[in-house]
Amino acid sequence: MEGDDGDFPPDPSEPSHSQRGSVASSVTRAQDLLVYLASDSAVHLTLEGLGCMNAQELGRNVREALNIPNSAVDVFAFWFCSPLLDLQLKPKHLPYKLCRQWQDLLYRFTEAPAEDISQDEPCLLFKRNVFYSRSKELQIEDEGVLRLLYDEAKMNILEGRYPCDPEHWLKLGALSCAIELGTGLDDHALTAAVREKKLSSFLPAHAALGGGGFLSTLRGRGGRNAEMEQNLVKEYRSVCSSAATGSSQEPIALLHQYLGSCHTLPYYGCAFFMGEIDKPAQGLLHRGGRKAVSVGISLEGVYVMDVKEKHVLLGLKFSELSWDHSYPETEGDSHILWLEFDGEEAGVPVNKLLKIYSKQAELMSGLIEFCVELRSVGESAATGTDERRQGKLRRQSSVVCSRVHSLNTISYVDDGKEIKRLKPKRAASFFTRQAQPPTYSAVQVTESLEQG
Repeated sequence: MEGDDGDFPPDPSEPSHSQRGSVASSVTRAQDLLVYLASDSAVHLTLEGLGCMNAQELGRNVREALNIPNSAVDVFAFWFCSPLLDLQLKPKHLPYKLCRQWQDLLYRFTEAPAEDISQDEPCLLFKRNVFYSRSKELQIEDEGVLRLLYDEAKMNILEGRYPCDPEHWLKLGALSCAIELGTGLDDHALTAAVREKKLSSFLPAHAALGGGGFLSTLRGRGGRNAEMEQNLVKEYRSVCSSAATGSSQEPIALLHQYLGSCHTLPYYGCAFFMGEIDKPAQGLLHRGGRKAVSVGISLEGVYVMDVKEKHVLLGLKFSELSWDHSYPETEGDSHILWLEFDGEEAGVPVNKLLKIYSKQAELMSGLIEFCVELRSVGESAATGTDERRQGKLRRQSSVVCSRVHSLNTISYVDDGKEIKRLKPKRAASFFTRQAQPPTYSAVQVTESLEQG
């Protein structure tokens, strides 16, 4: 991830075992290169000197092939993506070199078994730059750029990476119908078109396919799909009635509307990492275990999401948290990303610590630090947003709201002895506070900036 200031591991001393992903193995001769887009299409390039070409130089070739204007140079970045790991490249990175190091990166940042690592191959993707601000995105008027952003946002909605409530994904589905099928269809024609492309092309898979299970299988999904189609048609009519039908600006207006609706999701534009958190102890035996989570990090904050349930467990702006990363102390220990935030226990204000177990904790910590530094030099002033605390976190029914009650956290008042037992390796972390009488202190932005 670009936010990680540390270098990736050096080239392995042994020659590469195979060509990986979309990057060819020859350094000197002309090579074919496939750069994939979020829509599953690809840009086919034939380039010389690919082995020593950095991401910035390669970007010029891709933008030229896609007719992307120079004004959009910062909108997109290159990513290496596979089922095991996603990494955004810095402009100075050499894609060919990183491709040859892919197995080393997987050993460093994943828990995947050796067999899976040996078979994993990354693809080179041209996707949204995690450091590109939403405010700038709203000013884009180029339809080609907007469609690339739309394709990526839609993919994240359909795959459940961006959790949203039914009324939200239904509106987004209707907008997708208007963008891809046009705004002039009657109810019958729209229903036929949706059935031809499948409902899951417009609505999240977990919504379009239903909850599954034996009883739902007995009832069948036909009834649910018919109801979803009717709701989608109704929402489509509403979208079309407010659109500038027939106008030359209609496609751009619809794309703006879709992206603007996605912007209301706090984790839009995040880079995502995989991890696990402790489950709260349950039952007479107090059995716990761990829960798989997805951690989204952007210029706005940090969001921990339940991979299975498709909802937010914890969402924090940078002004609401402190963080640290600890390395394993003994064999069998995990890399841990620690998040500290304000909470409440039995009506008493406390500080809470959430442990996220992940070999990608180092990447997450580096990205958080980089995003905080970017905001500290004026990003928040440019957007005109107020990053101060907006009161206590509240439990709501929306999937985008935090569920602190479902987290297994460490709660404490500002007691040096209790914090000291955690023994982190980073001396400048929030754990190393001076001992003082038990009291409560709200997390401050300056503490985050001192994480270094």
